[in-house]
Amino acid sequence: MPHQMSEERVEALQVLAAQFPTAEQAIVEAAALGAKLTLPMGVVHVISDIHGEDAKLRHVINNSSGALRTLVDQVLAGRLPPEEHARFLAVLYYPREAINTFAKGIIEGGRRVDWVAQTITLQFEIVKALRRTYRRDHFERLVPAVYRELFMELGSGLRPAYVRELVAGLARFDRDWGAVRAGARLIRNLCCDELLVAGDLGDRGPRMDRVIDTLMRQPRVSLLWGNHDMIWLGAHLGHEPCLLTVLRFSARYRCAAQLEEGYGIMTTPIERLVQSVYADDPAERFIPKGQGYRDQRTVARMQKALAIMQFKAEGRMIERHPEWNLSHRRLLHRIDLAKGTVTIDGVEHPLLDTNLPTINPDDPYAYSPEEQACIDRLRESFTRSMRLREHMEWMVRRGGMWTRRDDVLLFHACVPVDSAGRPLSLDVDGRAVAGRELMDALGSVVRRAMRKRWFNLDSDADWLWYMWGGPLSPLFGKDKLATFESYFVADKEALKENKNPYFELMHDADFIRRIGRLFGCGDDVLVVNGHVPVKVEKGEQPLKRGGNAITIDGAFSQAYGDRGFTLVLKPDRVELAEHSAFTSVQDVITSGADIVPKITTVRTYPAARTIGDTHAGASIRRKIHALEDLVAAYHNGVVPEQG
Repeated sequence: MPHQMSEERVEALQVLAAQFPTAEQAIVEAAALGAKLTLPMGVVHVISDIHGEDAKLRHVINNSSGALRTLVDQVLAGRLPPEEHARFLAVLYYPREAINTFAKGIIEGGRRVDWVAQTITLQFEIVKALRRTYRRDHFERLVPAVYRELFMELGSGLRPAYVRELVAGLARFDRDWGAVRAGARLIRNLCCDELLVAGDLGDRGPRMDRVIDTLMRQPRVSLLWGNHDMIWLGAHLGHEPCLLTVLRFSARYRCAAQLEEGYGIMTTPIERLVQSVYADDPAERFIPKGQGYRDQRTVARMQKALAIMQFKAEGRMIERHPEWNLSHRRLLHRIDLAKGTVTIDGVEHPLLDTNLPTINPDDPYAYSPEEQACIDRLRESFTRSMRLREHMEWMVRRGGMWTRRDDVLLFHACVPVDSAGRPLSLDVDGRAVAGRELMDALGSVVRRAMRKRWFNLDSDADWLWYMWGGPLSPLFGKDKLATFESYFVADKEALKENKNPYFELMHDADFIRRIGRLFGCGDDVLVVNGHVPVKVEKGEQPLKRGGNAITIDGAFSQAYGDRGFTLVLKPDRVELAEHSAFTSVQDVITSGADIVPKITTVRTYPAARTIGDTHAGASIRRKIHALEDLVAAYHNGVVPEQG
């Protein structure tokens, strides 16, 4: 009976009563939640390994991985001439840029009010098709307040003359174009209930800062951290091995703009260092990829200087962590400058570059005075960047090591296992953990390191580097990072980075089911990871032979191949959208260019799933139960109504 509720339960209901202060409000909300259970489950788009390709990411979001074009073709079939149809799609994808291109001709033709009224009316036909899958409160939260009157009227579709007059009133103050832009945003936001990014937001591509800006503008985004994200987190904290790795990547792929323009981080200290130490160095092994404003040779020398400092910082850090068993990766003291060789795993290799003026054979891991001055200034620049701090805080708040959406289990790279498929353990916080426990423990370390910030850099920050490239890191999954070898050693055998057995065992359906059970999944699990690019041109397939594991790192960035995948979780199926290259926004507007993906169905369900069929539905049922308890408490006088 309600009057027999425990004291703890009554206290919990009193907290809920602050949100629903009357029985009537609680009853209405419980009824609405019950009705929500009958709606189709929301569509989830999963994308991985963006690697700084902000322009392509924006397009894939804007065209909803190709689904928006298909929807427009269905809803407006045959109603617009091909040229107008292409223009309408351009307005949906890039409303600001498209209006800037088209506006002059529309105004000069005296068609402004009619064009805007027609465009937003067509937009709302698309909105109505999307609106059916959402509860009203969710839809109304997406409607901008300034256009609420117009959009609610468009939603009814009953008074076209009234809509035209509203548009005319907005046009008198040049606000009608804003309504078109808002309509396009509303459509994009309704196309995807959740965008889930499975790691690696930056590096290799040009602008990680713009990638994060784009993601932060989306109404619902979840993140899984990748190993590249870890070095950016560490760099923001001033952790030298991470910071130097980020800078080296930016030099190697000529991405200085994301540092200088995006985050206000100075790279001139590196230029000063190379002018004083590497001024005449040809740095042939360090020629950067791509084009940029700086002289190519200067950037090559910058990359070399950063690499040497990185190896020094990593060597000192590895020495602090004997439990990592990485002493064999401290290579600078194994260099014989007189012979021009380096000994790696007992094998002596000739050095491809022997000009190493800052390495002191008596203390090879110590910075030279010039390097120390450089790193001090760089650390200050990273830790003082408020925009970088904002982005990293957002990434940690929204992120995690793994997640699941019903029968779909997702993480960035792997569960480290031995050759027999048994999860390998790693000591974290003095405890040996493996599988799910390992991921959860490392997730706690990430949040703990962010909470401490740079005021107390300790082993937690070192763990960020380990997650970037440690052999048992679930975000990495290889036996080593052969960065040193790639610059200095010709022997291809020394350059090999051997993958964890997980990546071969993914083809075994029973192994994948065992992995799923570690995370509370049933035998119908579909395991999804990114991290390892699928080499389609070599015949590789994203879906593994066992049929219940899939890799969705499709080489999104230009540096990898300019393709990419989106995994789309729909009520009745799971689809894989394979993307092609992206040209430019201007091509979309002027010639109708688009990324029209190749769609493959990965999994189908006997019946379209409702929200009630999902884990989200179970959570909603718990809320309904709590609201019903609150109503009973109100009716029985256990909790007083406040309304």
